[in-house]
Amino acid sequence: MREFLLYSRTGYTTPNFSTLLDGGRLDVVYQSILMSIFKAQAHRHDVIFHTVLNGPKNPPLHIQINGNELRDARIDEASWNIIIKEILKGKMHIGINVDKKSLQEIIKEKDADGYNIFALNSKGRSIDKLEISDKMLFIIGDYIGIPKKDEQFILRFGNKLSLGKNKYLAASCIDIINYEIDKRLSNQDNTEILQNQQY
Repeated sequence: MREFLLYSRTGYTTPNFSTLLDGGRLDVVYQSILMSIFKAQAHRHDVIFHTVLNGPKNPPLHIQINGNELRDARIDEASWNIIIKEILKGKMHIGINVDKKSLQEIIKEKDADGYNIFALNSKGRSIDKLEISDKMLFIIGDYIGIPKKDEQFILRFGNKLSLGKNKYLAASCIDIINYEIDKRLSNQDNTEILQNQQY
């Protein structure tokens, strides 16, 4: 299972917005959901997406989307505008859970559950050297970034991971990570097939 957590400094915690852009840049959250959960004509069933919203009026708010359970969700922004508004009103959607957990609470829970935790940082270890495991959590800041005190807290439990010197959009970071993991898992599968054929 791979999991992504987007820390949104400004994302609204109430449905009082007309567009996702106007909702404290909830469009960044939507784009990150898209890159985490969806691929061509399918869901990723091995991915869970989290976001912690810290905008008005009642932060923090934790939204969790399970790719294996998600139903009735298209990929266009208009559909997600409706979905996000509805869950912020307290309505249910299959595959989506909402609670009041903070970033630090989530980190503690994942650490206790044996997750390898990574905070994206250009000064971290290269993703080329990432060791794939069954439980991985990747933490990404929004267009403002993760507060320093929260980043320091994350690094008490995890490590820095670098995608290179260039800066990418949050959603692009998720797409790159998915690509790298998919590629390595595919290579592992091909190696196992060849080894089995030799026997």
